[in-house]
Amino acid sequence: MLGENFGVKKNQTINRRMFIIGAAKVIVFAGIIARLFSLQITENKKYLTLSDKNRLREWRLPPIRGEFLDYFGNIIAGNLKVYQLHVIPEEVEDFKYLMVRLKEILNLNNSEYEKIIRKKNKQKPWETLIISKNLTWEQFTKVNYFLHDLVGAKPVLSVSRNYPFNDKYTHILGYVSEASEKDLLNNEMIKSKHVPGLKVGKTGLEKTFENELIGTNGIQRYEVNAYGKRISQLDYTDGLNGKTIQLTVDTEIQKLCNELLKDMAGSISVMDIYTGEIVAMQSSPSFDPNLFLFGINQDDWQLIRNNPLKPLVNKTLSGLYSPGSTIKPIVALSALENGIINENFIVNCKGKIEMYGQTYHCWKKKGHGVVNLKSAMKQSCDTYFYEIARKLGVDRLKETSLKFGLGEKVLGEIFNNEKKGLIPDTKWKKNNLGKGWVIGETLITGIGQGYTQTTPLQLCQMTAQLANGGFKIYPKIIVEENIKTAEDIKFIMNKNAKNLDEKNNGLQEASELLGFSNKKEHDRLFKNSKNIKLVREAMFASTNEVRGTSYSSRIEDPKYQFAGKTGTSQVRRITQAARELDLNTSQIPYDERDHALYIAFGPYKDPRYALSIVVEHGGSGSSTAAPIAKKLFKLIIDRHELREQTRIQKAIKI
Repeated sequence: MLGENFGVKKNQTINRRMFIIGAAKVIVFAGIIARLFSLQITENKKYLTLSDKNRLREWRLPPIRGEFLDYFGNIIAGNLKVYQLHVIPEEVEDFKYLMVRLKEILNLNNSEYEKIIRKKNKQKPWETLIISKNLTWEQFTKVNYFLHDLVGAKPVLSVSRNYPFNDKYTHILGYVSEASEKDLLNNEMIKSKHVPGLKVGKTGLEKTFENELIGTNGIQRYEVNAYGKRISQLDYTDGLNGKTIQLTVDTEIQKLCNELLKDMAGSISVMDIYTGEIVAMQSSPSFDPNLFLFGINQDDWQLIRNNPLKPLVNKTLSGLYSPGSTIKPIVALSALENGIINENFIVNCKGKIEMYGQTYHCWKKKGHGVVNLKSAMKQSCDTYFYEIARKLGVDRLKETSLKFGLGEKVLGEIFNNEKKGLIPDTKWKKNNLGKGWVIGETLITGIGQGYTQTTPLQLCQMTAQLANGGFKIYPKIIVEENIKTAEDIKFIMNKNAKNLDEKNNGLQEASELLGFSNKKEHDRLFKNSKNIKLVREAMFASTNEVRGTSYSSRIEDPKYQFAGKTGTSQVRRITQAARELDLNTSQIPYDERDHALYIAFGPYKDPRYALSIVVEHGGSGSSTAAPIAKKLFKLIIDRHELREQTRIQKAIKI
């Protein structure tokens, strides 16, 4: 009886357990079926997309940077194909093994190997690690040959900047280098188009026009296997190239400027006196911007950085110099315009003048004797210009100087390193130095010394505006569409000159009083055209007449004949002992030698181009700077016809 009850209970227990197990199986299977239904039916699109993402990879390619062309269409900053090797650490199963293999294949030395490891440790695992930015063709093919054993390594065909003229355009174009964190933070365009190894502008026009030059990314889509290795390319979308920018610069003249300033510190600027086009703008010494493309090595960087001639400084735009005697044409013009002197005004130069216990010397110890405007300009007599500066006053001199472009940026905001310079007056000294102006400062300002600071490009613009008859021009270094020709501009200038007759008749004065007159394009900068003519004739005498300071650098052929003015800018005060020693330039320590300057325009009979030359610590303008102009003007004039033909061809295309 007891056994029967035990058997019944046992059967009941087994049946209950079987029921529970069966119910559990039903629930599990129901759950599995429900999940499968969800995966395959309800969330089919979601997981299909995720599956494709595991199977497909998308690569953004570096945007192709726009090119720079010179005036004749020659590429002065272009692009080259380069071979690179990229690795994404998180996609690599055994990073150490991969690096050992790459070290063998690429023949990396210990220093290069350790540098890559350090870089990897600083990055996030998912960030691309660039093993090499510029593989040789042999290295690139070798990597591809062993790619089956290099899981995670990605050979990449990229583009890089190329400067075919090396150091000839460095201070105009600047250079590019790999985008830094600062670049990404400061420029949304760079941030949106950034890929590993992207090169962006660091200085010069490369930086100014970064957003126009950068282009857009190309896209590559690949099918990959479980190891992330590319199996086949599924799609490719071309990026848009950056904008091509054409400059007004002539490469042949730029190259000659570079050659003429070899082993010297200085600047040469050449400008069209009507269109304002900059034909050449060379700062010396320069450096090869190609060195920065893949990271400049320490030795090259130290050579550039520690060069006493300062190749990193753009002397044309950032160099500030006392203009010396190159300011004398403006001093003379200001005195004429303000009725202080006329062409017959004379001064007896005895080599020095005394004023309030101070002695102001002329460069010629025994003096020039009796000189008028023309002879004083020709021989660069300091005493004459002391006297007219004294009569003129520094405030009126500043007014004329500003009109002709001194003390203001020439190219506006195109170059962020261009400086304004300084044209002083009585108010400036009181506000900045807290002292009153004294007459002695007026005298030395009249010969381009003292507080006055100008850039070489300002001196070039000043000369151009004297050469074109005294009209305002608008300097430019970028070729613009629908630009006015020199003939168009001459017509406007002549029209503005005729307005002088109206003013003299009182008609224009009346309209100005009524508020009807506005600033005109290419407006005149003078009151009387005769005054401009007198200054230009005096500059011609300085170069082409006996006893002229640049007479030895003249060109007698009227085709190349030019007018100019020498200048010598003191970098230290000359003591009485130094005057008595009368040392040659070669006997003076380099840093204590005067700067040599020269301004000129030509051809004289029908001017078209102006130039300025500055040679740091070159001694005198007559012996160092003027001979450079003689060599340069021949090429400038010879290239003019070709330049005009090119301009006509461009106009026809437009």
